[in-house]
Amino acid sequence: MANPPATATTSVDKPIVGSLSEVHADADRPLPAHPVTTVMEARDLNVFYGDFHAVHDVNLAYGRNEITAMIGPSGCGKSTVLRCLNRMNDLVTGARVEGQVLYHDQDIYAKGVDPIAVRTHIGMVFQKPNPFPKSIYDNIAYGPRVTGMKVDSMDDLVEEALRGAALWDEVKDKLKQSAYGLSGGQQQRLCIARTIATKPDVILMDEPCSALDPIATARVEDLMIDLRKDYTIIVVTHNMQQAARVSDRTAFFTARPDETTGNRTGLLVEYDLTSKIFSNPGDKRTEDYISGRFG
Repeated sequence: MANPPATATTSVDKPIVGSLSEVHADADRPLPAHPVTTVMEARDLNVFYGDFHAVHDVNLAYGRNEITAMIGPSGCGKSTVLRCLNRMNDLVTGARVEGQVLYHDQDIYAKGVDPIAVRTHIGMVFQKPNPFPKSIYDNIAYGPRVTGMKVDSMDDLVEEALRGAALWDEVKDKLKQSAYGLSGGQQQRLCIARTIATKPDVILMDEPCSALDPIATARVEDLMIDLRKDYTIIVVTHNMQQAARVSDRTAFFTARPDETTGNRTGLLVEYDLTSKIFSNPGDKRTEDYISGRFG
């Protein structure tokens, strides 16, 4: 599959100094410049809400068993792009997607593709923990039940999902209790367990730690790195330190204002290995954002 074209326009001569350039998830697992195996790819992706052009010509390739972070200032389109990857924008009135989103070379927006089926392969964890008003057990079992998954033992599946989300030891003796009784960090890990219970291939995460305290955030970040062995993870985050800690590759987005209307259209500026983005980016706009000059 073709890799997206380079978008950098300005060379940055010296590494950015600071803590962000010192810790990277890819430091102990050297990766090639482009993903060896592409699981998902956005090609010439444009998103509109009515007449508003929200995202302009995004080209991105997401690699198997990699964590890709999408960063940028508010209103740059990164969450809009994330929602396109499992057709969540279908639920937004007036939303229109142009271009292609390929999953294993199949366009998920092609005629006849069932968005519900798409979401069984491409799960999503939202910004705020959103457990169902059910027991811990029934939260995990819900997805397999409603999708008609063939399961030999639901008990085993629930345990497997909770273990996968590093939550089993904390809840194994209260599976029939309400999920609302869990702490915020536990609820978010429960939502991750609920996502992986349906055996997806890709996990999308939209600001998964923004509502959590530092200790819970660290648990979720450790979990993301562990889950990378089995899943492709794509995460939107405003926390640049988090992107530097957990991701293998980083895509930086910015927003371009329309001179006539003032509306801001999101566009991809640069996409590269996280270590490169945070130490020696190829575009001055990336350097300015990373170093805190704007954003």
